[in-house]
Amino acid sequence: MQGDPEVIEFLNEQLTAELTAINQYFLHAKMQENFGWTKLAKYTRHESFDEMKHAEVLTDRILFLDGLPNYQRLFHVRVGQTVTEMFQADRQVEVEAIDRLKRGIEVMRTKGDITSANIFESILADEEHHIDYLDTQLELVEKLGEALYIAQLVEQPES
Repeated sequence: MQGDPEVIEFLNEQLTAELTAINQYFLHAKMQENFGWTKLAKYTRHESFDEMKHAEVLTDRILFLDGLPNYQRLFHVRVGQTVTEMFQADRQVEVEAIDRLKRGIEVMRTKGDITSANIFESILADEEHHIDYLDTQLELVEKLGEALYIAQLVEQPES
C-alpha cells in the first residue's frame, strides 16, 4: 500500500528517536549495573526493550506503506554520569518524543491514515507513562538526596 510521504517521514523520524532511545537506555542500564544499582538497571534495561518494540512496530508500518525504514540515522545519545543526569537525559528524550508524536498524530489524522495515528497514540501512552516515572524519580532524588536514593537501588547478589 502506497503511504503518504509526509506520514512515512514522521514514522521514520520517530523510528530514529526509538533507535536512539534504545542505545541511550541500554547504555544507562549497563552503567547502572556496573555501579551496582541493579534494581534501576533492570528497569532501565526493560525500557530499552520497550523502545525496541516501538521500533519494530514502526518498521513494520513503514514497510507496509512501501517506505524504507531508516536505520542509519540516530539522534544525539545523551549520556548521564550520575543518576540525576541519567534521568534528566532520558526525560529529554521522552519530552521530544511526546512533542513529535502529537504533531505526527495530527498530520496522520489530517491525511486519513488512522492506523498510523493509532500506532503513534499507543507509543504516546507508553512515553507519557515513562516521563511520569522519570519525573517521580527526579522528585525522589531531590527529596532524598542522591546518596540515599541510590542506597535503595543496591541489591545484594545471591550466594
